[in-house]
Amino acid sequence: MKKTTLRITGMHCASCANILTRALGKVPGVAGASVNYSTEKALVEFDEKKTDAPALIAAVKGKGYGADVYRNFEKEEATKKKELHILRWKVIWSAIFSLPALLISMVFPSIPFQPYLLWILSTPVQFYFGWPFYKGTWQALKNKSANMDSLIAIGTSTAYFYSIYIIIFAAEGHQYFEIAAVLITLVLLGKFLEARAKSRTSEAIAKLLKMGAKTATVIRRGKELKIPIEQVLVGDILIVKPGEKIPVDGIVIDGHSAIDESMVTGESIPVEKKKHDPVIGSTINKLGTFTFKATKVGSETVLARIVRLIEDAQSKKAPIQRFADEISAYFVPAVIGIALLTFVIWYVAAGAAVGFALLAAVAVVVIACPCALGLATPTAIMVGTGKGAAQGILIKGGDALESAHRLKYVVFDKTGTITKGKPIVTNLISLSNVAERKLLEIMASLEKSSEHPLAEAITEKGKQQKISWKKVAHFQALVGRGVEGSIAGKEYYLGNTALLKERKISLASHAAAIAKLEEEGKTVMLLAERKKVLGMVAVADEIKEDSPAAIALLKKMGIIPYLITGDNERTANAIAKRAGIDKFFAGVLPEQKAEYVKKLQMRGKVAMVGDGINDAPAIAQADIGIAMGSGTDVAMETGNIVLMKNSLMDVPRAIKLSKMTMRKIKQNMFWALFYNVLGIPIAAGVLYPWTGWLLSPLIAGGAMALSSVSVITNSLLLKQKRLSP
Repeated sequence: MKKTTLRITGMHCASCANILTRALGKVPGVAGASVNYSTEKALVEFDEKKTDAPALIAAVKGKGYGADVYRNFEKEEATKKKELHILRWKVIWSAIFSLPALLISMVFPSIPFQPYLLWILSTPVQFYFGWPFYKGTWQALKNKSANMDSLIAIGTSTAYFYSIYIIIFAAEGHQYFEIAAVLITLVLLGKFLEARAKSRTSEAIAKLLKMGAKTATVIRRGKELKIPIEQVLVGDILIVKPGEKIPVDGIVIDGHSAIDESMVTGESIPVEKKKHDPVIGSTINKLGTFTFKATKVGSETVLARIVRLIEDAQSKKAPIQRFADEISAYFVPAVIGIALLTFVIWYVAAGAAVGFALLAAVAVVVIACPCALGLATPTAIMVGTGKGAAQGILIKGGDALESAHRLKYVVFDKTGTITKGKPIVTNLISLSNVAERKLLEIMASLEKSSEHPLAEAITEKGKQQKISWKKVAHFQALVGRGVEGSIAGKEYYLGNTALLKERKISLASHAAAIAKLEEEGKTVMLLAERKKVLGMVAVADEIKEDSPAAIALLKKMGIIPYLITGDNERTANAIAKRAGIDKFFAGVLPEQKAEYVKKLQMRGKVAMVGDGINDAPAIAQADIGIAMGSGTDVAMETGNIVLMKNSLMDVPRAIKLSKMTMRKIKQNMFWALFYNVLGIPIAAGVLYPWTGWLLSPLIAGGAMALSSVSVITNSLLLKQKRLSP
């Protein structure tokens, strides 16, 4: 299956997006399609053997809309700026014609040839600036539906053509040219304000792209050459000086420095880099000069992939969006029916003047435009995902945001998630007359030839203590038990209790000390010479500094944390206790983790937090998969949420962001629906018999335009919220 993104033109409201979603879904080979009115993009997954991008574009064009393959953010933003500029001038010129018409109608009603002046001024507004509404109405009719354009075209045309009838055929009666003209101007103004506000929702992507390096210094044929970033190739050797941006992703081959990676991780503290360490393109070199080898360029860099991930997330629909889509699909035809009923009741049943009945019907049509409802969800999701990305929390779609706020359980993998993933020596104890330093010399020298992670912890301790390394003869690694070897003619064993029992070495006098260390979650290894125990070393994977604080925050939010590990129950209990976790699954193999997640799902929504490598099946099984890992390939592909900072504190932050975004969506939907539910009856004149209130179409038009802007503004307020729980 292949995914492609199409840029859609000509959409005017949520019902347009619904039409196109259905049309693309009917193309043979399409597995799924999501058209987003707010971003003006379609995300389509399809089988390359059955269809292709031109066929998808043809399906869109067949419904009367424009489409092309989405190129990149910067080019699309340039196109949007141009369209915004054109729309601004349309608003200005429409106002130049319609405002004088309003002035003449209200201030100078008795000037000569007033009706004809109004006719002349309103005509270009109705048919030139208002042409897109007629075009949209025709598209909707061809698709056997109705949309916002239908409402505007019907409302203004009714007022305009009724006014012509009054001038030509009726001696008396008021004409409404200025109402039709000002309505179109107000709707265009609303569209302009909406487009300008929507552009602010993609600021996160724009900021990321601005951070990208534009040039690179490469070493070719022994010379330093400054070239555009686009010309850097995989395998190139590049040099970066203090203060410069790292051009592309790569591996340090010489030198060392401290790198500001806040652009990717949101973490302000510079990260030390030395030979063999990875560096990320567009991050900033703070201190030393170093050279590195380019491993990823262009669209494969971490920055490019983050941008692509955010764009995809903003194009996906949250399940709650379906509610708004369903309402929009039935809303417009219902409104047209209510408007006709309003006219009939006032004109036929109540015996009101035709002009009065017409005004009430037009006001109903205008105030009911469901634009605000169509914008309620996507704008909040765009701001929410952008805010998360700015702080190193990458959320892959609206569905993830929606599910995260309903979580009941969060399951944590142990190694590399709760713990640092790098064992260290915590205790070195002599059980004989041999000094601890001497013990470390023997242990580290024995383990130097071993590849086991625990052996690495002991040899690292030896390096730190600057011990004298001993020559080891007859070395042998004993799988699952330890190692053995000879130093200066003496035979030593270093391993677990099973190894020493196998060699018939008594541990009875040391059993309590061993048990105490194991209860603390440590792995104990013993050193023996022939039949005598010399000492023991305890190795543990340290808890991350922020793990207990993150767990405490989750509990405060009413979420139950679980630890899942392959360790035995005693070790699992010790690690869980240190992290502040009350419940755990111990002795679980990697392939069994998904089953434990599935069992928990029977009780509520579950998130699985892991490093994105051996936890992939469990992350996929969970309602929300959260992958740790600072920009690693696997982390980018695994899970619904990627925590770029590798910090557990970002788990409660991601959940809080989800809750805040969902709150905004619900607020937006409430006000959009409340506005229509309240506005339609008032526009229809329900209160007129008691209060004399009749909503003018002009006020209805202004209110309709402002409702969309208010929804977007409410979504943008999310940017000001703090994520720290």
